[in-house]
Amino acid sequence: MTEEAFSLSVSKILAGDKTGLREIYDAYLAYIYQIVYGVVGRKEDAEDITSEFFIKFWQQADKYKAGSGHKGYLATMARNMAIDHLRKHKREILDDFTANDEDDVSSIKEPVSEDNTEAQVVEDISLQEALDKLKPEEKQIVDMKVLSEMTFAEIARLLNIPMGTVTWRYREAIKKLRRYGYEGT
Repeated sequence: MTEEAFSLSVSKILAGDKTGLREIYDAYLAYIYQIVYGVVGRKEDAEDITSEFFIKFWQQADKYKAGSGHKGYLATMARNMAIDHLRKHKREILDDFTANDEDDVSSIKEPVSEDNTEAQVVEDISLQEALDKLKPEEKQIVDMKVLSEMTFAEIARLLNIPMGTVTWRYREAIKKLRRYGYEGT
């Protein structure tokens, strides 16, 4: 879906026309699911969050700024929803754990901190904090390159800027991320 087609679909949503949402849904269902599944790692959770994603997009379509790179915007929104789900789920597990096993400490076989989900959430949070420190055009290119797995040539075409500018902004963003302490990129 082109930037113009996406903006037109958003305009339909803002006018209350559900066909705009259907167009975005048809174009990006698999894309959103893939991003969410990559974060949560569970099919059932990924399906639920993906469904919630489109409901939330319908409700918050007015927050989208046309021309800002819709694919990166969608990826960021989906990833944030998945991270929020993990945070909430982790909190529920910890609450259940302390409520049920408070008196029986001997029943603990493994420390809770060995949970891979927890490590992933911490990594995702630190990445999000580091990404928030980037300039919007740098963040957009990182999102497109890393989350959307686009090539520099595809990004340059989509943003209508020279490929050299894309690669330079990407390298500068990566340098900043490393300075902010994120080494995962």
